[in-house]
Order: sequence, then structure tokens, then C-alpha cells
Amino acid sequence: MFAGLARVVVRHPWWTIVAWLAVAAIVIAFSPKLSTSSDQAEFLPSSYESAQAMKIAEKAYPQAGDATTLVVVKRSDGAPLSAQDVAKVGGVAQQLTAKKYESVQAAMASPETVAPNKAVQVIMVPMKGTTMADQTAQGDAVKDIRKDLPGLLSGSGLEAKVGGDIAGFVDNEDSFTQSFEIVGIATFVLIIGLILLIFRAPLAAILPIVVIMFTMQVVMGLVGAASKVFGFSGDDSLSIIILIVLFGVGADYYLFLLFRYRERLRAGEDKKTAMIQAVERVGEVIASAAAAIAVTFLVLLLATFGAFKAWGPSLAIAVVFMGITSITLFPAIVSLLGTAVFWPSKAWKKQPQARVSSALGRVVGKRPAIVALVSGGIMVALAAGVFTFKADYDFASGFPQDTESAQAGKDMEKGFPPGLTKPVSVYLKTTGGEPITQAQVTEFAGAVKGAPGVGTVRPMGIAPGDKSVAQVDLLLKKNPVANESVTLVKDELRPFVHDKVPSGTKAYVGGETALWADINTINNRDLSVTLPVAAALIAIVLALLLRSLVAPVYLVVAVLLGFASTLGAAVYVFQGALGEPGVTFQLPIILYLFVLAIGTDYNILITARLREEAKEGHEPRKAAALAVEHGGPTVAAAGLILAGTFSVMMLAKVSFLQQMGFSVALGISIAAFVMAVFLVPALTALLGHFAWWPGHGDRPSAKAAEEGPHEDVLAPSGHH
Repeated sequence: MFAGLARVVVRHPWWTIVAWLAVAAIVIAFSPKLSTSSDQAEFLPSSYESAQAMKIAEKAYPQAGDATTLVVVKRSDGAPLSAQDVAKVGGVAQQLTAKKYESVQAAMASPETVAPNKAVQVIMVPMKGTTMADQTAQGDAVKDIRKDLPGLLSGSGLEAKVGGDIAGFVDNEDSFTQSFEIVGIATFVLIIGLILLIFRAPLAAILPIVVIMFTMQVVMGLVGAASKVFGFSGDDSLSIIILIVLFGVGADYYLFLLFRYRERLRAGEDKKTAMIQAVERVGEVIASAAAAIAVTFLVLLLATFGAFKAWGPSLAIAVVFMGITSITLFPAIVSLLGTAVFWPSKAWKKQPQARVSSALGRVVGKRPAIVALVSGGIMVALAAGVFTFKADYDFASGFPQDTESAQAGKDMEKGFPPGLTKPVSVYLKTTGGEPITQAQVTEFAGAVKGAPGVGTVRPMGIAPGDKSVAQVDLLLKKNPVANESVTLVKDELRPFVHDKVPSGTKAYVGGETALWADINTINNRDLSVTLPVAAALIAIVLALLLRSLVAPVYLVVAVLLGFASTLGAAVYVFQGALGEPGVTFQLPIILYLFVLAIGTDYNILITARLREEAKEGHEPRKAAALAVEHGGPTVAAAGLILAGTFSVMMLAKVSFLQQMGFSVALGISIAAFVMAVFLVPALTALLGHFAWWPGHGDRPSAKAAEEGPHEDVLAPSGHH
């Protein structure tokens, strides 16, 4: 199959390129754009309590803001606020309301918004809108309020800082922009630089960038079309994740192909024959790897969190088309360029010394038990960190703390519990739909005063839009988005609240902390379902590729161990060494996407090489040694480029990008340099022929059986 495809592509390169350009033109011209949302709550299934609370709030409080900006006012001399100061703040709130900023509903201040210790007073500024255009208008309103406040407070001895989520977005927008600019530039420089270092050829370094960016345009069009056909929408991060995945697998497949092409040229074949042989030999590897990764991503369709369901088909489309590009467009272009792809270097003509990979291969071949024990032991030790994993939902703490919004938050905590900005909002609703009474609200507010972790109970009154609903806010004593608060709401506060409802009513616990509690539940559920299903499907793909039932078992165990060891290492570094309260809650699913899926690439490549060496007539330990010697450099180069690509994210100013960069770079390094180079070859050598049971994947070819094993590593047998 792959030999036939290779002959068509290599002998008709211009037709292949024109066909791709035609497909791209059609897809880009006619495909709709993917719709996205930045609101995580939109991806929450309606069966979860925080989602139900949100629906009740939307109907019962139609005038409520979608976001609230907080103006935190204090005396410049640090003294407590006087009655005159409180009156002045009330007047400023009225003046801000009169200015009618776009998207701002009102500015509200009252004696209730004064801290009990009189340290600060808060002006509440509810805002409407959830779209990107609305958020831009809200950001502009925050900037305008900041410009106007000094004049409104002039001569009063008061000063104010503007905080809240929208203000935080405004303050940190530059950090995000700068982070992505730094990461983007560094990624391109690193990929081009590392490929230049490997091949010493500008064309070889630039070609994958051009082809991957071209593939990205086609993929985004196809994803947009699929989103309309199947009715899904993604979050704002999806396009970035697709780009990272394409660069990850695209660089891998390009290196798989180019390394083998160079081998065939060194073996004396002409440029056309060399490329046909290269595609024939690595085509199955690339197709199997792409299939395994696509299947892994498609398993996300089993997730209950809406954003993950969009990631699944979108990333599967990306990987499949990158795989197709890698065995059609890449070979067509390189076959046209021929040896010029390596210009101006002449190193492609020389046989490599391969001292390091040869030495490593000898160690694996001679001492497979020790190698398996040491490499596996390292991964198990790292994986132990998973048992102390804590999720971190506090995005704000990961941004620079010298901004106005961060300072406003610190000022507010001088007088109010941390939970003021993000209360746990309980919506009390009558079960029969009759109007709720003030007595029921008062009874409930009194009953929950002793709720675990609650500092203040604040009844918000009966809803104007639905008289059967009343809102009671619970202000937590600790940071409402800290892991312990999320766990508290999930495990203790919700049951306590439900137990205290007056007769004839039902309580719905909502608010951001409750939202994160539900997302935490969903994440745990989704990982518990997707991981074993993905493992089973990867095993099936490997079984079909290797015609074995034994090898897929330990290969999948190795990949899952790689996932666990990466997450455990992140816990050791961020929770342990750096003393952070937790690791970003998104990290497990990110590692699922990149380490579990892409780590399979390296397993497939090295295992295919192990089988190839066995078919040349080598015994299991010798085959393992040669597989590491000849396949190791390809895996190392691919792993180095991919790990390096993610490591540049550590240059970002945002904590969760740093965590993601470090963890994925480490996971890829473990997959490439520990699992693929040491653990898998060592286990295969130990199991010997049994690794390929019940098939005969390692049975020497008729030619190899007749001639005996090739000890001359320069022979044209597909080595190097």
C-alpha cells in the first residue's frame, strides 16, 4: 500500500502539490469558521448543580451583571473611613452611574459595602455581556473609570483602585500578549535552529514550518465545517492547541521521513528511489502513529465537559491530515528538491559515527534487565507524586502581582473576607412555584450561619424576575478559588446547605467556587473514563501494526506510566520545590493530549525498528541494540525539538503557561529519552520472541534467513 502511494507521489510530485493546493483553496473558501467561547460555564452539562443555579439566576435576576467590577476605596493616610468619607463614596458611585459607560449597568455603594473595620469601602459595578465584543467594551469601561476616579476623589483624602475579573483581564492582557509573542518567536527560532543543527541545511529547517502552517489553514477550515455538521463549539484555547499539536506531530513525522530518506541516500540509492523506500518504510509507522493519536483524541467524545468534546474531533482531524500531509506533500516537495534539501551541507553523504547511540544500544542489548529496572524505577518514583496532586483554580495568582487589579484585591482583603469578590450564591426556590416568603429566607440565612468555611451570610432578597426565588450569598473565609475552598464546597458546604433548607424549598448552590467544584468532578470522571478507553484503543492499533498481543500490553503500560510520571514530576516541582498551592487544574488533560498521545509516536517508531532489525535476522538482544543505535537518533531529535518547543513556554509571564511548558517538555523527554530509548527496547529484548506472540512479526525474511544477519552496518538494509 505505502509502496504504491510512494511511487505515485514521488513520480508525480507536481500533481501532488497542485492537488493539495486545490483542496486547500476549496476548504478555505467554503468552510465556516469555528465558533468559540471563553466562558467555561457554557461547557458544563445542565445536570450539574452550578449550571442549574446559573439558569435560575438568569431568569430570576435578569438585571444582574454578567461580571462585576469592584472599585476599592480607602483613605490615603490609612485611617478608618469616616461618615463623611462614606457619603463621599456614595456620591462618587452616583457620578459614575451618570456617566453611562458602555456595558455598565450602575455603580452602587451603600453602608453595607463598608468593611466592618472601616478600612475600605467597595463600589460594586455590575456589567452586562459575555461575547468577545462585550468583554472589549467592558475593558474600555474599566479604563475610563480609572481615568475618571482621580478627578472625582480629588481633595477628599481618598484613593481608589479598580479590581475584579474584567480589570484583571485588562491588566494582564499585555502579559498574555507578550507571553504568546515570546513563545511564538522562540518556537520558530528553536525549531529552525535545532533542525539546522541536525541537518545544517536552511531548506530542511524552513520546509516543515511552511508545510505545517499550510496544513493548519486546511485543518481549521475542516474543523469549522465539522463544528457546523456535528454541532460543537470550542473554547478560546482550541486554535492554539491545534497549532501546537500540528507542530508537535508534524515535526516528528517530518524527521521520521527525512532521517530515513538520508539513510537510503547514504545506501547509494538515487533521490527518487530513496524517497520511495523512505515512504514505504516509515509510511506505516506514520499512519499507525497518526491513527493511535487520532483515536486517543476521539476518546474525548466520551467526556462530559463540552470543551473536551470539541477538542476530540478537532484534534483528530488535525492529526489525520498532518499524517496524510507527511506521506504525500512532504515526500513530493523533498523528491523535487532531492539532495538540495540538505544544501549547503555535505554531511548527508557521510556515514555517522553514531558513537553515543551505538554505546547506548550495546548497554540495552547486553544488560536489558538492569536497563528496564532502572528506567522503569525512575518513572515509577516520579509517578508516586500523583498521590499528592492538588488542583489550582486561582488564575489570578499566576499573573503579575504589581498590577492595579491585584493591589485592589489585596486592599479589599484588609476589610472583607476573601470570598466577597466570588461569593457562593445559594438560590432558594419553592418546590411548588409559589412565592417564597421573607420568613423562609430569614430562617435559611440564620441556619447557614454556622456553615463550614463561611465567614459572612448576606441575604440578597427575593428575586424581581421570579418571586419563587431568593438569593443568599455565603462569603468564604478563604480564597474562594483555592483548592481547599473548591473541595470544601463540593464535599462539605453543599451537603450542609441542602440539609438546612426550609420546608417547601430547594437550594441550588452556585457561584464560581461551585462551578469549579463541578468542573473538578467532571475532570475526574472524564479522565477515569478516557484514560482506560484510550489505552485499550491504542493497544488495538498497536496490535494491528505489530501483529502481536504481547507487545501492545507493555507498550501501553509504558505510555500510561509516562503520563503518571510526568504529572508526578510536576507535583514535585511546583507543589514541593516551589511551594505553590497546587498545579493548574487543566494539566492532567493537557498531559493526556500531548504526553499520552504523542509519546505513542516514539513507542511506535522504536518498536517498528525493533521488528525491522529482527526481520533482518538478528536475535532479540542484538535487534534491541541495533534498534537503539539506528532508531535512537531519530527519536532523540524528534523528542529534543518537541520538548524544546514546549520548554519555551517557561519564558511566559503567566504561571499556568510555565507549568504547561515545563510539564509537557518533561513528559516528551521522558517518552523519548527514557521510555523509547531504554525501557521499551529493554523489555522487548527480555521477552525475546514472546514479545511478538501469537504472530511472527520478528520472523526473519526469506532473504535474511538465507543470507544470515547483516553485521555490516553500511549495508543497504534500511539501517542508520
